[in-house]
Amino acid sequence: MFVGRKRELTKLEEMYHHNQFECAVFYGRRRVGKTTLIDHFCQKKKAIFFTAVEATAKDNLAAMSRAILSVTSPGLSLPAFASYEDLFVYLDGVCKKERLILVIDEFPYLAESYPAISSMLQAHIDHVWKNSPLFLIICGSSMSFMEHQVLGYKSPLYGRRTAQFKVHPFTFFEATEMLSAFNHEDQAVLYGVTGGIPEYLSRIDAQKNRDNNLIDLFFDESGRLFEEPVYLLKQELREPASYHSVISAIASGASRLNEIATKTGLESSGCSSLLSSLIELGIVRKEIPVTEVRSKKTLYRLEDSMFSFWYRFVRPNISGISRGIGPALFENQVKPQINHFMGYVFEEMCKQYLFLPEVYQNAPFAYSQIGRWWGNNPVEKCQEEIDLMAFHGDQALFCECKWQNELVKMDVVTALKRRGEIFNYLNKYYIIFSRSGFSENVLRECQEENIQLIDFKTMMKQ
Repeated sequence: MFVGRKRELTKLEEMYHHNQFECAVFYGRRRVGKTTLIDHFCQKKKAIFFTAVEATAKDNLAAMSRAILSVTSPGLSLPAFASYEDLFVYLDGVCKKERLILVIDEFPYLAESYPAISSMLQAHIDHVWKNSPLFLIICGSSMSFMEHQVLGYKSPLYGRRTAQFKVHPFTFFEATEMLSAFNHEDQAVLYGVTGGIPEYLSRIDAQKNRDNNLIDLFFDESGRLFEEPVYLLKQELREPASYHSVISAIASGASRLNEIATKTGLESSGCSSLLSSLIELGIVRKEIPVTEVRSKKTLYRLEDSMFSFWYRFVRPNISGISRGIGPALFENQVKPQINHFMGYVFEEMCKQYLFLPEVYQNAPFAYSQIGRWWGNNPVEKCQEEIDLMAFHGDQALFCECKWQNELVKMDVVTALKRRGEIFNYLNKYYIIFSRSGFSENVLRECQEENIQLIDFKTMMKQ
């Protein structure tokens, strides 16, 4: 079942019907659905789909030859091209005749096996393909390689792309299409533990309940996600051991550089380098208060909530899971903490909600950025945090996000308004998001136009 990606598909179809040369670059972390998206776009179109592998240049040349000849000369048994130059010269002639899509998936593997490939592509784009109806798609999972060696200023391919698509995980509201068999709260938890990654969502069994799915995926030695972060880091990094320590430290609550360095026993400079790599991979997020452009208040959080869940609950219990007691560990140690784990996930869901078109068009003002804020309250002489904050001109929006079993009481409203008083914006608006709803006292007292009370059921109606 193919779901989501409507904006990307609309753009691709628009480009395809221009009937001129196009070069679209796709990148994003592994398992995010890049290949599935491209494959869906290519359906019912004449397309050559080649996926490079970690192999020699000769092996990839043979595989690329087969992919091309199977489309351009079907039914014929032809030998592989003698060189990449011969292959591209052949394509020069083919692409002049009709609209043709050429997909090179996992391009970093091809470039690693044959470094001259980027310059060769550049030459053929500049001298032949730019005047043809060829639709070239270059795709890769190595974020660093794609950003620097394909899209970067020093790349031979710089300036040749006509569109680029950074493919992100699904939002919660997109992921629900794949979770229709579950109630809304279970959908939220399943979204949180998979990080919205389509491939992981596709592994959820609609015939089983939420807890059994979590046990099957994470707390069984044969589970699809039992060692997934280990595999991902091995694919992306040469010496993953120190990275595991850094991620574990963040998952256990360390958020400042000195705290992470202390927990891992690493020097701050080395720790900073590791964090930079993890940020580039989309695993860690570097945050400063949303109102600041530069700040010494930098915090580090896990961008990927699947990593957060795994490092918090699975990695410490690998020995027990391997001995077959995963279900008991889940029931006794993990299940009671799921609501706490969902706190940050719910913040992200609320942020996504505020950017839904039907919500955004009714917003009190046009915000472009929403994020967390933390800092000093000069009146109360204490540190304060705001879950979500947006601002524009003399207007600001302050949000509190509560994923808990109990109703939100008046003290939550009072605390949020107190935090809002730290700022001097002329117009202030408040939203309180609640999983479980609001007490009668809150519903009765919060009648002002600048306060919205939004429960989870209301969020799911959008």
